[in-house]
Amino acid sequence: MMRRRSTLLTGCTALVLALGATACGGGGPVSAGGGEKALSGQSVTVAGVWSGTEQENFQKVLDAFTEKTGAKTSFVSTGDNVSTVVGSKIEGGNAPDVVMVPQVGVLQQFAAKGWLKPLSKTAQQSVDSNFANVWKSYGSVDGTLYGLYFKAAHKSTVWYSPDALAQAGVEPPKSYDEMLKAGQTVSDSGLAAFSVAGQDGWTLTDWFENVYLSQAGPEKYDALAAHELKWTDASVVEALTTLGKLFKDKQLIEGGQKGALNTDFPGSVEKVFGPKPEAGMVYEGDFVAGVAKDQFGKEIGKDADFFPFPAVAGGEAPVVSGGDAAVVLKDGKNSKAGTALLEYLATPEAAAVWAEAGGFLSPNKKLDLASYGDDVSRATAKSLVGAGDSVRFDMSDQAPAAFGGTKGTGEWKILQDFLRDPSDPKATAAQLEAAAAKAYKG
Repeated sequence: MMRRRSTLLTGCTALVLALGATACGGGGPVSAGGGEKALSGQSVTVAGVWSGTEQENFQKVLDAFTEKTGAKTSFVSTGDNVSTVVGSKIEGGNAPDVVMVPQVGVLQQFAAKGWLKPLSKTAQQSVDSNFANVWKSYGSVDGTLYGLYFKAAHKSTVWYSPDALAQAGVEPPKSYDEMLKAGQTVSDSGLAAFSVAGQDGWTLTDWFENVYLSQAGPEKYDALAAHELKWTDASVVEALTTLGKLFKDKQLIEGGQKGALNTDFPGSVEKVFGPKPEAGMVYEGDFVAGVAKDQFGKEIGKDADFFPFPAVAGGEAPVVSGGDAAVVLKDGKNSKAGTALLEYLATPEAAAVWAEAGGFLSPNKKLDLASYGDDVSRATAKSLVGAGDSVRFDMSDQAPAAFGGTKGTGEWKILQDFLRDPSDPKATAAQLEAAAAKAYKG
């Protein structure tokens, strides 16, 4: 599932981090003393959206858990619709022990249905000491902590071909206006400035969220995410107007609006890093690097690099994130092993396993940055962790799925229509409000 990583990244505040060692946090059933395997003979089933390389790398984490505790593990890939699959498994008496939940809205839905066990005291202590408070907030419902954010996405990164920018004679920009100006220069040199994945509505929500967070600020972002602020608010119209300047410029977008609407996410990366480049830059999360490296053989940091999504209209540079939260189901057959797995996932030791494998960011501030396999991953991880509580979770992932997470409807469809014709931001804002009001009521 490329969406969000949402499992889907990503400026960014460069803070000097005081990072601890990667030793496992002590206590609980994970840390059996004397070399004994505390959970030998037990098993834990984990469900999540991951497949392919992501599933293989998460299996390395599960194998490390087995080595540490003796518990056997099995992973069930749910595809995109985690809620439906998990719900049917619970009804069928075959609930997994642990679910990796990719959206805040789904975690809240699971909690409302009474499916979740609160995190153990050991896991809660690790969250308190190893994570910024914002991650605790996004994992909690009505003051109870259910979700542990193991994998994060940095969704405020703009990826570019260093060759394309060098040939155009431009440097990575520091502001949104500079980015559009640099894009014009790239376009004048023969390549389109941006490849936009308009066929996938979720990418357009990410564009909007970065512009809105920077331009309107975190308080209004939080209010809009909770639908305490209407989408007809002037701040939304202003952000759409800003975004519309890019969307309506056929020189800046590869193939113009029609080309963008016929380009999916993998295709947008290919247009920058594939064998026949058609654009110099593509905006999306840190997971762009995985596609550029695995599918097109690019060396990250040399053939493909990023700059932080730049500040808009004098605001702060945004840091939008997504993530996958581990939760324990009440109906799982082995909640003891599930609880132990979450306690393990809360440690920097567990995060280091996937960090070394690649294609992964951890919000765990105790993870040594040296665990990451390349400088670009270290830079994105440092930016994400360094942003602390200023990180904001992907807004559409916080919304009811009918508004923020369904193909062909709600925010995805309305923003695709806006890309097709960005001439009336007020009308688009009114459509967004009508769809949001209906979804949040339901």
